[in-house]
Amino acid sequence: MSVELLGVIVLGLGYFTLLLGAGLAVERGLIPVRVTRHPLVYTLALGLYASAWAIYGSVELAAEAGFGYLAYYLGAAGVFLLAPVLLVPVQRITRTYQLASLADLFAFRFRSRWVGSLVTLLSLVAVLPLLGIQVKTLSEAAFHLTHSRYSEVATFVFCAFVTLGAILFGARHRHQQRHDTLLSVIALESLIKLAALLALGAIALWGVFNGPQDLQQWLDGPGAAAQAATPKLDPAQWRTLLLLFFAAALLMPHLFQLTFAESLSRQALLQASWTLPLFLLLMALPVPLIWWAAQAQHGEIPITAYAAFLLSTNPWVGALAFLAGLAAASGTMMMMAIALSGMVLNHVVLVARPPEARSNLYGWLLWLRRALMVGVVAGGWLFAEGVSRQHSLTDLGLAAFVGIAQCLPGLLALLYWPGANRNGMVAGLAGGTLVWLWGLWLPLLLATPLPRLPFLDLMPADAPSWYTTTLISLSVNIVLLIVMSLFTRTSDGEHSAAEACSVDAVIRSKRLPLEAATAGDFTQHLAGALGDEAAGREVTRALKALNLTHDERRPYALRRLRDRIQANLSGLMGPSVARDIVDRYLPYRHDETPGTDDIHFVESRLEAYRSRLTGLARELDGLRRHHRQTLAHLPVGLCVLGDDGEITLWNQALAELSGIPGDSVVGSRRDSLPAPWPALLAGVLDAPHTPLYKQPARLHGRECFLTLQQATLSGLDSRGGSVILVEDHTEMKWLEEELVHAARLASIGQLAAGVAHEIGNPITGISSLAQNLRFDTSDPALLETADHIQELTQRVTRIVNALVGFAHGGRQALPAPSEAVALKAIGDDALHLIHLARSGEDVGFVNASPGHVVVKGDAQRLTQVMVNLLGNARDACKVGGEVIIEAGEQGEYAWWRVTDDGEGIAPSVKDHLFEPFTTTKPPGEGTGLGLSVAYQIINEHQGRIECASPPSGRSRGTAITLWLPLYPQDDRPLHGQDTDC
Repeated sequence: MSVELLGVIVLGLGYFTLLLGAGLAVERGLIPVRVTRHPLVYTLALGLYASAWAIYGSVELAAEAGFGYLAYYLGAAGVFLLAPVLLVPVQRITRTYQLASLADLFAFRFRSRWVGSLVTLLSLVAVLPLLGIQVKTLSEAAFHLTHSRYSEVATFVFCAFVTLGAILFGARHRHQQRHDTLLSVIALESLIKLAALLALGAIALWGVFNGPQDLQQWLDGPGAAAQAATPKLDPAQWRTLLLLFFAAALLMPHLFQLTFAESLSRQALLQASWTLPLFLLLMALPVPLIWWAAQAQHGEIPITAYAAFLLSTNPWVGALAFLAGLAAASGTMMMMAIALSGMVLNHVVLVARPPEARSNLYGWLLWLRRALMVGVVAGGWLFAEGVSRQHSLTDLGLAAFVGIAQCLPGLLALLYWPGANRNGMVAGLAGGTLVWLWGLWLPLLLATPLPRLPFLDLMPADAPSWYTTTLISLSVNIVLLIVMSLFTRTSDGEHSAAEACSVDAVIRSKRLPLEAATAGDFTQHLAGALGDEAAGREVTRALKALNLTHDERRPYALRRLRDRIQANLSGLMGPSVARDIVDRYLPYRHDETPGTDDIHFVESRLEAYRSRLTGLARELDGLRRHHRQTLAHLPVGLCVLGDDGEITLWNQALAELSGIPGDSVVGSRRDSLPAPWPALLAGVLDAPHTPLYKQPARLHGRECFLTLQQATLSGLDSRGGSVILVEDHTEMKWLEEELVHAARLASIGQLAAGVAHEIGNPITGISSLAQNLRFDTSDPALLETADHIQELTQRVTRIVNALVGFAHGGRQALPAPSEAVALKAIGDDALHLIHLARSGEDVGFVNASPGHVVVKGDAQRLTQVMVNLLGNARDACKVGGEVIIEAGEQGEYAWWRVTDDGEGIAPSVKDHLFEPFTTTKPPGEGTGLGLSVAYQIINEHQGRIECASPPSGRSRGTAITLWLPLYPQDDRPLHGQDTDC
């Protein structure tokens, strides 16, 4: 082995060490994420399109077709210039359904594992010549640099390091992820080859020529004859060549994965629509300079592809040309190994041998993929050693590009023709592939000529074989695709997938129940296919992405979980295997009720794509949103149910009324709602007539009354179901009870007026007899009794007058209370009257009111209030209980409190304590009017009344506190008011 060849190997190993160091720096976070995920890094990575064919094959094409070599760069630039209408829709599909390859996309759209397998095999066969170019250029570049017959040894070493790099950067981890390290390494390679090629162009322009002026003089002088002798492409051939490179930039497996599976974002892809053409322009500029400089120095060049090695005898110029080719070839081979290994694994290996329940499924898949990477690189090396040596780079490259172009009609149909089906796709792809194999690929392998292709007589006699094969194969492909699709049946699955892949797709998912009842059941079901570990990890991953829990039961959420798991498995095993696993282990429950469109899912998709709608579609979506907002903000509760009982709408008013957020209930069954809603909704749905008025329901800890109305959705444009309106008529119910109560009070008032009139006459007689008794006896005891009778008759008279005033519907015509009243004296009087009742003697009474507290009021009426309060306190106490009267001053008011140690007052009664007819006593023992009258009297005294049960600092009992205005200090009498007044 020569010293020069050893130096080339060292140069190559140094280059691979640089890549490894850059990858480790990215993985360990030494390079900031904002750098590794910058759109410029993504653009440089897309520069992978410029393979070794761009370094050497473009020079060869420039020698054979002049400026026709620009078709290689313009075709790729055209793909990215059409990014908004071509690349963005494909990116949307691949990101939504986790499709990593062209075979994944075709298998998803045409719902056939055989379509995916066919596309994989075609891609593998079509890419072999391009892989051979990478290996061939490495070997021949090393030979031109060293002139060593052992250059194949260096190529083998480089292929081994490429394989190792593919495994390290593309199959190092057990689970799928976007490869930031891979993207950064490919971007670095693109930067190196761009810098090397520009440096070669600069050497040609300023090293061989003395600048642009000297170059122009050579082109006008000695070089004019050479340029005139360069063949020119026919315009039709130029357009065909442009189409081939357009298809290659879009459909080559390594470029497809890098463009879509490794993409940063939609915005990064749109930015690449102008930055990548700029990169390709820079790559294209040095090509003619290198060729012209080589012509100027050597005239006739036997191997035009390696003209860069003839620019100078300086070994560093040759090393620069070799480094540019090494960077281009290694990156392309590495990405091809990653992309093709995934395609073969998902669409050949796993289709032939589906995964079983393994304890280490991820490890098994990982080692399979690594083995396939080794096989892909080894296949490229064998093809280069066995076939590529006898053919030019142009022949090899065009054979690969024509082969991969057979997928272009299918891709365009996938995006823009929903009527295409798998029969047309398979027929068209098979027909075009057979023509391509016969016209271009088999001639690479066989030395003997093959029979002529059909329709060849229709082509120009001097047309090159790549041109005729391209036209015939694509024509056969397109015709078979259209004819078979028009005259064969398209399955329901294909219709659904066509809607998903359409540019303006709105997927109408069906609302079907699953066999699994909860999200937790998914793990158990999937374990039969994936094993316990992998099933648990995939379910947890999907739950986390959807922000759901293992206890989720809503049918809508379970359907979304199933779709997410299928998408995740699609990225791991391909859409065909993923669909088979999900359909088998997470099946739908097919009841007699047909599945209807999942409106909630359709609306969520419309919301996601709202910003992309234009024209009439945008106006219709605005109208839809207006109607949706109208329903959501109705002041009346609104619920929409499907025929299967699934809730599709739960507006804000109903959420506030029920306390159940709409987001947590939409998509669930009505029988899974908390009480009392299942019974209420079932009642209105089953009722022969609606509305159902004032149905009792306990909500938020209180009794409510709801009115429910129901309407059935029917008609040609309807998806079925029912609409239920729920109105809270609790206040109306209370108002009705208030009206009934008022009517009862009016009747009692009329009765009270009659009773007061009938009582008034006897009371007047009793009062007169008591007064006469003063003159008929001198017995002190009798006189005291007469005084008491007189006081009580006055009190009865006041009560009767109050009843008469109440019956007349207004306040009684009494003067405003203005007397000075000592609270202690009023308390003593009330206690005296309580003791006259001869009941409650087993309860102790204590009047602890100070004598100096004097209020402004009416003594008789305040006595009436205190008697009522003391009577209630006595009735509340048990045997041996105690009732205490206290008083004090606070500001301009006096407080007067009656406290007992009874059981207290229930909270439900406390809120209505001072309303008429409110009582806790058994029927016949209380009227419920005492506290109501007391409340009215205290209001007329410009005071207030408060209730605490239990009082502060006690565990039981009740305290009623009266607040009354103090009598002005200057007007107070020197002593407490006399009790006989």
